[in-house]
Amino acid sequence: MTILVTGATGRIGRHLIANLVERGAAVRVLTRDPAKAGFSAEIEVAQGDLLDIEALRGAMKGIRTLFLLNAVTGDEFTQALITLNLAREAGIERLVYLSVLNAERFHTVPHFAVKAAVERLIAEVGFSATILRPSYFIDNDRMVRDVIMSHGVYPMPIGAKGVAMVDARDIAELAAIELIRRHDAPARLPSETITVVGPDTLTGPEVAAIWSDVLGRTVHYGGDDPTGFEQTLGTFMPRWMAYEMRLMAERYVTDGMLPQPGDVVRLTERLGRPLHSYRAFATAEARLA
Repeated sequence: MTILVTGATGRIGRHLIANLVERGAAVRVLTRDPAKAGFSAEIEVAQGDLLDIEALRGAMKGIRTLFLLNAVTGDEFTQALITLNLAREAGIERLVYLSVLNAERFHTVPHFAVKAAVERLIAEVGFSATILRPSYFIDNDRMVRDVIMSHGVYPMPIGAKGVAMVDARDIAELAAIELIRRHDAPARLPSETITVVGPDTLTGPEVAAIWSDVLGRTVHYGGDDPTGFEQTLGTFMPRWMAYEMRLMAERYVTDGMLPQPGDVVRLTERLGRPLHSYRAFATAEARLA
């Protein structure tokens, strides 16, 4: 039987598909525009989205295992509810869901609150599920590379508590491992929640110091006030989303995004390799400048 992947054309999805194919899995993806998706011939493509009921029903035929990733949108909760209900209707019991670290605590941040509610629904329905709770994506900082390079400022207001930033490749590979483990199991496995973090827990000044070291010139931390951050995001994304990102940044400052003891060791053992570091990311990005 086949694994159905939603969110297949995004940062996580692209890496996930590659990992699944490499491991010999049969994969079907759901995408709005198959012509632009550009998947290789061995990938089965279903056209539609998470609000298209009939397309979802069609995509779920013959599916045993589902990867659910739905983006931060105004109707994220509706998308998740519809998808999970249709999955139950289709007899799909095995699931990997991409949530977020601190979903159960950061209730003032809309997409964190949504993911906490979806986690509860998954448990109530009785899916055999792996809940992946990643920290802040290292890859998010690609959008501020020009600010760092041109102005010598690291502008992300992540504070001084520490954020265990994680590489999208690590999240995707772990998702692939969990999908195949559940898919191939002869019977339903117990549900599990996995915290997904990077190897280092970094503060705003520490990230700026990494960039300073990599570039060979001083990069300053822009500070904890998220006002400028919100204003900048509002120039290229909906204002409600920019405000939501501000709320998230405020929780980074007050709470951080911290791993629990043993998280890094457990992830390293599951992946069978070291986790990708922020320093490696910054070094690669500096070479592209």
